[in-house]
Amino acid sequence: MKAKTRIGPTSGGTARRNLTTQTAVASPTPTKRILLTRRSPAYWRVTFNHPPLNIFGPETIPQLNEIITALETDEHVKAVVFDSAVQGFFLTHYDFLAKLEDTTSLPPGPTGLQPLPDMLVRLSRAPVVSIASIRGRATGVGSELALACDMRFASREKAILSQFEVGAGVVPGGGPMARLPRLMGRGRALEVLLGADDIPGDLAELYGYVNRSLPDSDLDGFVESLATRIASFDKRAISETKGFVDVASLPPDFEIAPEWDVCLASIMRPAAQKRIKKLMVQGFHKPGDVEDRLGYHVGQLGR
Repeated sequence: MKAKTRIGPTSGGTARRNLTTQTAVASPTPTKRILLTRRSPAYWRVTFNHPPLNIFGPETIPQLNEIITALETDEHVKAVVFDSAVQGFFLTHYDFLAKLEDTTSLPPGPTGLQPLPDMLVRLSRAPVVSIASIRGRATGVGSELALACDMRFASREKAILSQFEVGAGVVPGGGPMARLPRLMGRGRALEVLLGADDIPGDLAELYGYVNRSLPDSDLDGFVESLATRIASFDKRAISETKGFVDVASLPPDFEIAPEWDVCLASIMRPAAQKRIKKLMVQGFHKPGDVEDRLGYHVGQLGR
């Protein structure tokens, strides 16, 4: 039997790691949480489908990696749209109940970065146009994936973006400190990161967090039209043009690399453990008000 360490809070809110003993059993085939649909050879859709909250965890990493690799290597794909099949959630935070070893045991990706930042960096640099169609909450990892996409479009009524982590005593790990200042400037980036509050679609547009917010009834049609239009163009012209924009706008790997390590270390600190435990008691990781209004609830933890 082997002891497993969980990412989430320990008993009593201390930094002592929570150990559970499990008998080794054959690993079942993971359920598909990320669905790839090829609308045409040139236009793909990637749909997050992990109800009820679209939480992202270590079991999802290989599934996303498979898709990122396909986007890098397929000769025909030119545009990809990321969306969600789960009402109210585009993609939310990392799985705080996952065993820490399930994350730390994964090998680095082709960039040399740890798996999650590796995939986000590769998505940003892939020779295809990536579009996030955000309806519901894009929180933590969801925000970081959206930021790694080339374009972001949000439902004015139903999109919420946030980097909530600092409110829970945690340092964000998927590159938002490197990406957000380039999109919206230093002051607004710090407001998003240190305020740790929910940013609705209209404010996200004003800040530059997303390209546009659209009425919810118009979001799907707009994104479909834009993705189809781009997919009709010449792939070499698309990839070469994007490559020059990447040089001018993407952060170098050395800015992103430390964030993940510091994120994991911060989760184990007593301050984070105490806050995460309080969130869990209130309903974190479960459908309900904490997940629906996470920005509000992390703002109450120290009061």
